Amino acid sequence: MLPRLFAAALALSATAAWADTTLTVYTALEADQVKAYQDKFEQENPGLHINWVRDSTGVITARLLAEKANPKADVVMGVAASSLLILDKEGMLQPYAPRGVEKLTRSYVDSKNPPAWAGMDVWGATVCFNTVEAAKLGLKKPESWKDLLKPEFKGKIVMPNPASSGTGYFDVTAWLKIFGEKGGWDYMDGLHQNIAQYEHSGSKPCKQVAAGEYPVGISFEYRAATLKKGGAPIDLVFPKEGLGWDLEATGIMKGTKNLDAAKKLADWSASLSANQLYEKNFAVVAIPGVAKPIEFIPANYEQMLIKQDLGWSASNRDRILAEWTKRYDSKSEPK
Repeated sequence: MLPRLFAAALALSATAAWADTTLTVYTALEADQVKAYQDKFEQENPGLHINWVRDSTGVITARLLAEKANPKADVVMGVAASSLLILDKEGMLQPYAPRGVEKLTRSYVDSKNPPAWAGMDVWGATVCFNTVEAAKLGLKKPESWKDLLKPEFKGKIVMPNPASSGTGYFDVTAWLKIFGEKGGWDYMDGLHQNIAQYEHSGSKPCKQVAAGEYPVGISFEYRAATLKKGGAPIDLVFPKEGLGWDLEATGIMKGTKNLDAAKKLADWSASLSANQLYEKNFAVVAIPGVAKPIEFIPANYEQMLIKQDLGWSASNRDRILAEWTKRYDSKSEPK
């Protein structure tokens, strides 16, 4: 009897450590994803609550770095692993091995032990093509990145600004990998001639294409498939040279006053329960075998992803964005 009472008392004291705790969670998750994640986490962890601070990847990353001396976030969740690598390099993440981390695909988890972050899912490049607008303009559907350089696309393409958007940044790093350093910048010089505007969101280009504002938008697969499923007259194009990508990942901020509660969210983020929610949105998730076919996404989607070096993307971020801004920022959407 006494051992059982002791165990119950321990469980009660552990729960009390985070009872009625609200975690400030910085995220770049899509606005239509966060409610389902929050509801499930709070249902499975009574007494814990999430207060989201949400923006595009680049904006959230810049905000976290600006707050380095006085962090406001307890947890970073649903932010690019390439950004979390930067935060870790700055000594801003609390190493922690979430419960069940050994079940995640090894390459989708920080290589250190214990890891500074753990991956959730992969999101990757997709071109949205409005078939109705294209027919009016006599445009043929592109099949490759190089096709977007054709003169008939001049002023008809929108894409994310890589300084603001994680989607935009993995496009740029992918082109530098696919075409080489010089070839990549040459490609972007040519593409720039056809760009109407660089947007400060990874999903906005596809939303604009779905609304008929432009015929072509460089975006990512979740937003594209969701819009097509909703009836938008778009086709999804997966350029044959390969697709840039990044991981959405979770990490705990060093110095959080809610460490026990933050660990509970990190545990949940790596759980089967969470991965079963991620798979409703993404074709590739961190736990192998969980993902199911997603309408409009090819079954071999994971094989279309390029061999992306997220460490290289993180360590070269400042250099790449400075060069990109110097060359192309004149066409960026006003902030």
